[in-house]
Amino acid sequence: MADRTSSNAYWAANVRIILTSLAIWFICSFGLGIILRPALKGMSVGGADLGFWFAQNGSIYVFLVLIFVYAWRMNKLDKEHGVEE
Repeated sequence: MADRTSSNAYWAANVRIILTSLAIWFICSFGLGIILRPALKGMSVGGADLGFWFAQNGSIYVFLVLIFVYAWRMNKLDKEHGVEE
């Protein structure tokens, strides 16, 4: 990763992955759990309405999935740019 354009491309891709992950988590936790909660009231998951479930559990599950997806994507990105461990 000696030349500057490769370094810039690596960090641009890294930031894109982070921003995408944060957007997905925001939509799931804030959007589905708070803003769209009244619209999701009729659907039930485990005895609670879907909006409540996303506010309490869904955002945590999405966060855990995003951790593994982020690690997988970063390992792939590291290999593409020659900076893997």
